[in-house]
Amino acid sequence: MAIRVKARSGESVEGLMRRFKKLCEKEGLTKDIKRKEFYEKPSERRRRDARKSVVRRLKGDGPSLRPAKVERA
Repeated sequence: MAIRVKARSGESVEGLMRRFKKLCEKEGLTKDIKRKEFYEKPSERRRRDARKSVVRRLKGDGPSLRPAKVERA
């Protein structure tokens, strides 16, 4: 997963770095690096994923815990 950024004509180093950082963020590299910075035990990972799924369900982003509404004619 190589990210290459070519300098545009008249582009400053700061602008080049800004574009590079945006590409890294878009690819999810920064999130992945932060996640892998420290070792996480598999049980901790499962616990974190379970907490995320509960929050998602409560917010309404994912599948609901409530049964589907049945319409009667």
